[in-house]
Amino acid sequence: MAAASPVSPAYSRIESKGAEKWPKTFALKNKRPNHPSPPSYSSRAGIRVSASSTEIPSRWYNLAADLPVKPPPPLHPKTFQPINPEDLSPLFPNELIKQEASQDRFIDIPDEVIDIYGLWRPTPLIRARRLEKLLDTPARIYYKYEGVSPAGSHKPNSAVPQVWYNLQEGIRKVVTETGAGQWGSALAFACSLFGLDCEVWQVRASYDQKPYRRLMMQTWGANVHPSPSNITEAGRKILEADPTSPGSLGIAISEAVEVAGLKPDTKYCLGSVLNHVLLHQTVIGEECTNQMEAIGETPDVIIGCIGGGSNFAGLSFPFIREKLRGKINPIIKAVEPAACPSLTKGVYAYDYGDTAGMTPLMKMHTLGHDFIPDPIHAGGLRYHGMAPLISHVYEQGFMEATAIPQKECFEGAIKFARTEGIIPAPEPTHAIAATIREALRCKESGETKVILMAMCGHGHFDLASYEMYLQGKLVDLSFEEEKIQASLAKIPNLAA
Repeated sequence: MAAASPVSPAYSRIESKGAEKWPKTFALKNKRPNHPSPPSYSSRAGIRVSASSTEIPSRWYNLAADLPVKPPPPLHPKTFQPINPEDLSPLFPNELIKQEASQDRFIDIPDEVIDIYGLWRPTPLIRARRLEKLLDTPARIYYKYEGVSPAGSHKPNSAVPQVWYNLQEGIRKVVTETGAGQWGSALAFACSLFGLDCEVWQVRASYDQKPYRRLMMQTWGANVHPSPSNITEAGRKILEADPTSPGSLGIAISEAVEVAGLKPDTKYCLGSVLNHVLLHQTVIGEECTNQMEAIGETPDVIIGCIGGGSNFAGLSFPFIREKLRGKINPIIKAVEPAACPSLTKGVYAYDYGDTAGMTPLMKMHTLGHDFIPDPIHAGGLRYHGMAPLISHVYEQGFMEATAIPQKECFEGAIKFARTEGIIPAPEPTHAIAATIREALRCKESGETKVILMAMCGHGHFDLASYEMYLQGKLVDLSFEEEKIQASLAKIPNLAA
């Protein structure tokens, strides 16, 4: 590994309208070669793409630079005017603020981050031959598996750089929220490597349902609270109104943001939704485009589960780049839970990212910032809104979306586990269900499509959900139109 790069890379001015208010952002004046991958492990030829044939990317890809129509800017929660960089400085380190607004196509990955990526990257691209055989489909199914990371999901791809950038600016503690615990686990893992303190507010329903995720965070040194809690003003207000509140990601975000604003040595980290998080996750798709090319395959359909959007963006954005360039033309499909369908049932409007209205307003598909999904929903993907950049891409027609009920998702997960051997996390079961639907359509039509699926993590700490399904206790949740409309009525009335 080459010597560490300087903390502050070279910059160049953003060349876009309105960018003069933002700091200079990343430039690629000194392009580094891709970093070699760790040794691969053997497998049957044609089933797994060998890790030794792929390199760890040295740059993240920024889709915003290539979009013909730029997404709407975030707004200040009090003035409703476009935010300035200084508005975000109480929450994020400067480097992440620059990435959030960047219009550069590629941004260098720090060498120290690549060193840690090397613990599990590159991740395997695997052909699901046994699942194909079970379905008797002519389709060829591939999945990009992120469950090989120490935390068991794709989340460390952003947790590691976020903690590293905070460390460079002298931050001693980071705070965050987590739902099912994937993001909290990843941040706790990253903090343990860099020596930062970590405090996590976990949605109460998941805190109770998933004790081993909490123990995983605590093993890596994190301090974990159920949300809503009595520690913050935001949490106390919720508990006063509903002492039995199951919590939501919006509530947990409010609590973490409140704490982050109290001390100058503490910052906030977010596991999805924001541009810089999606940017970090593109390491997935950058690897996968090379892996697909190496085996001479081009995807006809790309499928990923979606909640806030980090996993879906990570795989799909580099392929959308190639689609925009006219090199490929796949159908790109996001799959969300029927119980929390922000893309397919929400409205595209400016809304807060949290329940208390402390975060900037973002133009996104939303169910309303105080929407609380049913606590018995077995998977994650329970955020009330969608990443603004993904919402914009969806509005521009570059992708599709569908919602699938959880019983069908777990039925697909069982088929996947009993053929491919991997027990999926509840989140990617949505992508598996959609992939099975597509493969069966190919069986009916005789088409030999190439289906690429995002497999974002394993379900070793989610077996209680599988127990519910196997015992026949898992039920499909009906979409409560009245509940959604009540939540949507509280969205700020802005003409945008």
